[in-house]
Amino acid sequence: MKYLIIGLGNPGADYENSRHNIGFKVLDKLASLSNISFTADRYADVTNLRFKGRNLVLIKPNTFMNLSGKAVNYWMQKEKISTENILVITDDLSLPFGKIRMREKGSDGGHNGLKDIIAVLQSTIFPRIKFGIGAEFSKGRQSDYVLGEWNMEELETLDNQIAHSTDMIKAFCTLGISRTMNDYNKR
Repeated sequence: MKYLIIGLGNPGADYENSRHNIGFKVLDKLASLSNISFTADRYADVTNLRFKGRNLVLIKPNTFMNLSGKAVNYWMQKEKISTENILVITDDLSLPFGKIRMREKGSDGGHNGLKDIIAVLQSTIFPRIKFGIGAEFSKGRQSDYVLGEWNMEELETLDNQIAHSTDMIKAFCTLGISRTMNDYNKR
């Protein structure tokens, strides 16, 4: 079985520790746990992970958030992976910080990365992990908030939330989406 695991974020040092880059952070952690690293390739930084007989192709699109669909589509075609075997990790303003939810499908929820993936794939039906970042910003300051860095209070538990997300990815690939949602969405 082969899976395409997509961590959403923006390339470059300016965005490295921003809330919007949580997808990159989760994949970086998953790769580091297996002592593998990413290499630059077409439209994304890529690495391959073998886990319990599964092949996980991990990608961090380097197309910037608003063009994430281009990278997702390219790697789905290149690796011959169908939508049920992709998993997108993204930040989510509608969930409070610390809440992490897996979903089989859904709208873009105002997220430009998901919006582009949906437009390119012409479907809202693909698995995703929504990493709650909260919505602690003043009117008109959403962009500053998502592109801003984690505050000290968030940093205290961020590593635990990232570890939880890596566990969800492994469960998705071995147990399937329904069981993973049942086991992990309760937390």
